[in-house]
Amino acid sequence: MTKAITKTDEAPQTYETENDIAPNRRLALNELMNQRLADAVDLQMQMKQAHWNVKGPSFIGLHELFDKVAEAVEDYVDLIAERIVQLGGVAEGTVRMAASRTRLPEYSNEIAEGMAHVEAVARALSTFGQAARSTIDEANALDDADTADLFTEVSRGIDKWLWFVEAHSQAKK
Repeated sequence: MTKAITKTDEAPQTYETENDIAPNRRLALNELMNQRLADAVDLQMQMKQAHWNVKGPSFIGLHELFDKVAEAVEDYVDLIAERIVQLGGVAEGTVRMAASRTRLPEYSNEIAEGMAHVEAVARALSTFGQAARSTIDEANALDDADTADLFTEVSRGIDKWLWFVEAHSQAKK
């Protein structure tokens, strides 16, 4: 039987687990990953914002691209949330939780034109990619190669999507 452990009213809820990562390291990892989870949920919704609202001559290509990016980010959200739970934590992934914690800049609802969305999406992907790479280092410092590996996978995927998006703005004019 699994039971919840709560240290104080303000401490994050954790569950007992046979995972051999020390409890204090698991708490630190879960706090770190919940921050990235908030950023990832925000990123996913920013991609949907671009997908829904893009206009212009490149509409269909960008509309489909932004949707594919959103789907990939949804997979990253799931990977991060499941890792938190594997370490006995609670994934804090509601939209309200994400909105209160995200470190990504707000996505403007004033954007319509395709290239403006390309720039905003590229900026959001780049910001998240930088945070993912930082998380690799922090997970390594906490002696958790598995979490570092997970964020290596996420970082590699974000870099690929950034390349796909930036390719729309890199052609000679």
